[in-house]
Amino acid sequence: MKSSLTCFWVTLLAAGVTSIPLAAQAASPQPAANSAPSTAAAAASGASGYNQPPKNILDVMHAPSPPVPVISPTRERMLLVSWQDYPSISRVATPFLRLAGVRVEPGNHSKHDTPGGYGITPCASSFELVRIADGAQTRIALPADACPNRPLWSADGKRFAFENTTASSVDLWVGDASTGAIRKIPSVRLNPMLEDELQWMPDQKTLLVKLVPPRLGPPPAEPTIPTGPSIQESDGSKGQSSTYENRDTLGNQHDEDLFDYYASAQLALVDANSGAVTPIGAVGRYESLGAAPDGQHLLVTSIRKPYSYVTTFDRFPQEVEIWDLSKRQNMAVHHIASLPLADRVPIGGVPLGPRDFSWRATEPATLVWAEALDGGDWKAKVPARDKLMLQKAPFNTAPVELMRTEQRYVGIAWAEQPGLALMTEYDRNRHWRKTFVINVDDPQQSPRLLWDLSTDEKYANPGTAVRRQLPNGALVLRQDGDAIFLSGAGASPGGDRPFLDQLDLKTLKSERLFRSDKTSYEQFVAFTGADASKFLTWRQSVSDAPNAFVRTLGAPVEAAAGEPVFASNSVAITHIPDPTPEVRQIKKRLVKYKRNDGLDLSFTLYTPPGYQEGTRVPTILYAYPLDYADASKAGQTTGSQETFTRLRQYKLLLLAGYAIIDNAAFPIVGDPKKAYDTYMEQLVADAKAAVDEAVRLGVADPERIGVTGHSHGALMTANLVTHSDLFRAGVATSGSYNKTLTPFGFQSEQRSVWEAQDVYLKVSPFFYADKIKTPLLIVHGADDANPGTTPLQSSKLYEAIRGNGGTTRLVLLPHEPHWYAAMESNEQLVYEMLRWFDTYVKNAPPRTSTAATAATTATAATTATTATTTATATAETTPR
Repeated sequence: MKSSLTCFWVTLLAAGVTSIPLAAQAASPQPAANSAPSTAAAAASGASGYNQPPKNILDVMHAPSPPVPVISPTRERMLLVSWQDYPSISRVATPFLRLAGVRVEPGNHSKHDTPGGYGITPCASSFELVRIADGAQTRIALPADACPNRPLWSADGKRFAFENTTASSVDLWVGDASTGAIRKIPSVRLNPMLEDELQWMPDQKTLLVKLVPPRLGPPPAEPTIPTGPSIQESDGSKGQSSTYENRDTLGNQHDEDLFDYYASAQLALVDANSGAVTPIGAVGRYESLGAAPDGQHLLVTSIRKPYSYVTTFDRFPQEVEIWDLSKRQNMAVHHIASLPLADRVPIGGVPLGPRDFSWRATEPATLVWAEALDGGDWKAKVPARDKLMLQKAPFNTAPVELMRTEQRYVGIAWAEQPGLALMTEYDRNRHWRKTFVINVDDPQQSPRLLWDLSTDEKYANPGTAVRRQLPNGALVLRQDGDAIFLSGAGASPGGDRPFLDQLDLKTLKSERLFRSDKTSYEQFVAFTGADASKFLTWRQSVSDAPNAFVRTLGAPVEAAAGEPVFASNSVAITHIPDPTPEVRQIKKRLVKYKRNDGLDLSFTLYTPPGYQEGTRVPTILYAYPLDYADASKAGQTTGSQETFTRLRQYKLLLLAGYAIIDNAAFPIVGDPKKAYDTYMEQLVADAKAAVDEAVRLGVADPERIGVTGHSHGALMTANLVTHSDLFRAGVATSGSYNKTLTPFGFQSEQRSVWEAQDVYLKVSPFFYADKIKTPLLIVHGADDANPGTTPLQSSKLYEAIRGNGGTTRLVLLPHEPHWYAAMESNEQLVYEMLRWFDTYVKNAPPRTSTAATAATTATAATTATTATTTATATAETTPR
């Protein structure tokens, strides 16, 4: 259990900087000779406490975020949900337990983390109910100090439910869609530890919940004297569990007892009208729940012993059953599978036995699942990797085999038309997927291949099938006769232009109904009714905040390839204002260029407010390397220049006069089985191409360029300051720098360290610490749950650089996970980055070697072409 942060000592520094005690190790950097310190650098570098960047940056950080829409299934209303960007450190520091891959707050049984352990469970700050027909809005009166989760609509659109986390419980609230009135359901304490804690039953009047058992009692006390050693043993069987499964695992008998205690739940049905609570079944450790569309049958997966100390709870033994809710007094239980402990699953593979369960969308209750035929191992060469099984109510006959898949089964999407479905399989060895049209009611009808393309393919990506919710709550592909609808990001050489297509499943031909224009970023959200000619979109531009629009298709038009074949017009139904008008002064453009081997690359170039074209300014490169099996796909452009700008983390340095080379393409291309054999060469080539182009454009000063990256991007950063002379300084956040500590694979590297030792050593900057002379700031969350990026990785790299006489600084952010959450932590991060780059990049003295001119010389030979958009800054995009 983590100790709580009980108090904050707050003092005011002379520069107006708030300072709160910070547990951080630091080697204070020495200011560059003849350089003037920046505002941020004026504070003493070794001072204890949280620091803040300048006020103009703080103002942007503290501004609210635009809300996001949550649409009612009937498309009559939507909820605009605003999310808290940065919780306080007091919330992030809430004590929690690490229990087999999940973090639990003992005070209220809530989850402290997001899936995968990367962040902190977010809180909504407001709900706004909007009537789509006329845009009329109703503010939802949330309780004081509320921490609501995402609202969950009933399929009939009459109600919405949400969880609200308090200091002592996770409560259930229900809202009325017609009035916006909300009420707490009394005597309900949800248990979200293993998720699936709240869902609407098919009648849409009842909620299926997991409750904290009413007579649970106090948690098991930790023994004052150990009852014995913690023991693990292997019987000699081979099994390479992935490093990334070893997250917050159990460590002893007391941990097991705590897991049993906090995972225990009572299943219940809650009447949304009366609030009546009806328990079903006995208290148990229930992992997943799924109600059949008939409302009578419930798929229940529960966890059994023995537990493992090397993997997370989802690999623990499981019992899979179907409960017949029509007989609650003497509930019939149909046994589906007893799954053993799966702590030796091949890297990237799947466990043996039934998995990936789903209900058919229509009655009678029909369960579908997959089973591996290759031992769950990608390395096995077999004619079929999976078989698809099907079993119907009353589940008293053996399941039947529906079909076999050549590659790994991914999932099935049911259509409105009975029997019709889309089934997708994936080939990890090739980065390839295939989707088939199948008829589950006619096994003699051969599957028809619909899509056959690389998962790295962006330009020809057909998008995602549009679904709608049936009255029973089941999701199906929306159909218009034989046609379905597809919505996608619409990647293109000029950037993303979201689209809506109609695809005929008989002819397999499609026509484009809508495509975002070139001056905005407009996404399809949902149809507004039964007629496909009218739909809701979410539109933003470089100057306009995101807002909801109703778009209506008009007359057919002649269109160029890729453009819509119908005219359309739109009407705004929300009018969300710009929370940070000052950010609109930032401009950006899409830049396209080539790597030295001819590979097409791109980045987004941001210039600071007031930038004068042709002026060279200090510049920061941000990237996240991605792995590709096919070079022809690696250079495809993604992202849009037409989105609404939000500034976070490194982008906030634009307000301090830096240009940003953002999301620079850093492809690592090669056979997925051995792509990292040439990782370092490709990494440096990617960086050189981006830097050369930014210099050629007259924006970047080759003497003043820094580099930063997060997670796998932090490894990139450390390697670039080690193996190239392109950068004056680097900032690496939450990275992994010694890959021998992740011995069973990393990113797309499928080999273990014993199979590819030179690769593991070569990509690890820790082993080159004696060569790291470029100043490197290392930042890490002290409670990072990602097993690949434990805080030890940063501490040891810092020690190695320091011990070899390098310039470095280590900042450990208290209580922070892999993605930094608290306002205080993010302010500290920006302060540290600005101070570091001001010292070693912006105010750095000229280099005495010829390295500084090498990039400029190289750019003269660059034959890159640049496509630009005259746009002011846009909404933050997800890092590559």
